[in-house]
Amino acid sequence: MAPSLRFLLLLPATFFFMQTLAEAATCSDCFTQSQAAYYPNSDEIGTDTGRCGYGSFGATLNGGDVAAVSALYRDGVGCGACYQVKCTNSYYCTDDGVTIVVTDQGSSGNTDFILSRRAFSRMGQTTDAAASLLALGVVDIEYRRVSCSYPYKNITIKIDQNSNYPYYLAFVIWHQQGRRDITAVQLCETQNFACKLLDRSYGAVWTTTSPPSGPLSLRMLFSDENGDETWVVPVNNIPQDWKAGETYDTGVQVNS
Repeated sequence: MAPSLRFLLLLPATFFFMQTLAEAATCSDCFTQSQAAYYPNSDEIGTDTGRCGYGSFGATLNGGDVAAVSALYRDGVGCGACYQVKCTNSYYCTDDGVTIVVTDQGSSGNTDFILSRRAFSRMGQTTDAAASLLALGVVDIEYRRVSCSYPYKNITIKIDQNSNYPYYLAFVIWHQQGRRDITAVQLCETQNFACKLLDRSYGAVWTTTSPPSGPLSLRMLFSDENGDETWVVPVNNIPQDWKAGETYDTGVQVNS
């Protein structure tokens, strides 16, 4: 009887330990340890040639608090995602760090992030602390994904300059809100509801040859880390006579 009793007494503790490990493995709010550098030979903001396809908009997005990432780029799916990044040296670094938006792909040594100088400096407690961080060049950090928020901004599409009406359409999605990824995009004719799945050219740029005709309804598939997926249909349509270089407000925000 004694061995059986001992087993029963240990079982709850073992179960609790296994449950704790499972919760840790799926913790979406936990921080990950890494390193970060900053863009060399740049001004305070980001780059206008980032691999997400945002152009000059990507340099000033989020006030210039932007970054290039390596593995987190995820073949472009990671573009537009927001992360809280904070350095770990308590002498120089703030408790909250900085929230950045992914606008580019890149790596430097063992870093997961290459921040704009502005974002890198904002991890420092003071101006002098920020200067010391910049002098270090590479710092230890911890990061986690957070929700993107653009108050009073709807998701917007920017028609690429290389688009050629009505034969070829390419556009980039701006102001991706919330904490989910855009993993698929469709264009649908508003009259007969025939839809066409677009290709992710690179980054946040979506393209199609022979796009549907007439006013177009945009459909975006939002996916989270748990595998849940939701199709979002904007309020506003893309006009029938869409033009290269134009921006169109979708009329929706997706903050969850």
